Amino acid sequence: MYDIITFGSAAQDIHLKSKAFKIIKDPSAGSGQDEKIFATGQGICLALGSKIDIEDIIFTSGGGGTNTAATFAKQGFKTAFCGAIGVDSAGLEIVRELKQMRIDARFIVKKKEKHTNHSIIISSTGKDRTILAYRGASDMLNKKDIPWKKIKNTKWFYLAPLTDLLCDEFGEIVNFAYENKIKVAINPSIQQLSLPEEKLKNIFSKVDILFLNQEEASFLTKIPFQEEQNIFKKISEICPNIAVMTKGGDGVLVSDGKYLYSAPTNAGRKIVDTTGAGDSFASGFLSDYIRYNGDIEKAIQLGIANSEANLSEVGAKTGLLNKDSEFERVQVLKENNL
Repeated sequence: MYDIITFGSAAQDIHLKSKAFKIIKDPSAGSGQDEKIFATGQGICLALGSKIDIEDIIFTSGGGGTNTAATFAKQGFKTAFCGAIGVDSAGLEIVRELKQMRIDARFIVKKKEKHTNHSIIISSTGKDRTILAYRGASDMLNKKDIPWKKIKNTKWFYLAPLTDLLCDEFGEIVNFAYENKIKVAINPSIQQLSLPEEKLKNIFSKVDILFLNQEEASFLTKIPFQEEQNIFKKISEICPNIAVMTKGGDGVLVSDGKYLYSAPTNAGRKIVDTTGAGDSFASGFLSDYIRYNGDIEKAIQLGIANSEANLSEVGAKTGLLNKDSEFERVQVLKENNL
């Protein structure tokens, strides 16, 4: 029996860093144009037709499904990953790495039609980065690829963000878990959150833990992310169990329907690379939630510590805490829910 099976993407991440990547302000700012050229107000600029020297290039693996599986395995849980890769060297390397981490890779399917997912992560001198994402084989995973009979013997499912073919069908995974008394934690993609509200209510009513960041919570509830109390009121109508909202450098909020828990991040944390920070928090949180029979305070503390350890190194799977790792625990505030 598995402790947990993760579903989601598997990717090859290529980190590129160069001072030649120039950050420029949006030229449309103050021009009276309705639309920005760059959604964030800034962009990375390269000289057209030139050869750019790269100061550093690092190859790591990524993807929400494998990132979270890495934490669960390091935390001592018997873990398997269910996802899709291409028939290429990147996919083979991902399988090799998973097996090295003692993550069961037997539920991985290979797709000839597309390459393994890739992300090219471009950064200059600061902490912000731009990601060029190729959504390949992972998007081709569908319910016919899932070995339903073989995954019944597990305690938890973790659903990382899903897109394309499996997005519309992820409710079937949740229903399968519900019918087989398997607990479910989910971190849905914007595409999943775009499904009809009644359909989401039906799915989320069977979910044990819902992970969202501020933007996703605002998108789901149609409430500005600054209105945190109203967001949680709305989320409780959609998902009556545990809801987690991460706030980047401002910490985290968690509701169990009765109490609202909040915690900051550590002020002195070192940030080298933010890739995979959300995955490392969610998987850290769930690890101690399982280990301590639903203790949300301990879950928050490990989630933040695991994420901050991940932030201190380049890569989505680097720096992750082991089961016996020592770490500084943040203070968690617990108050009556609204």
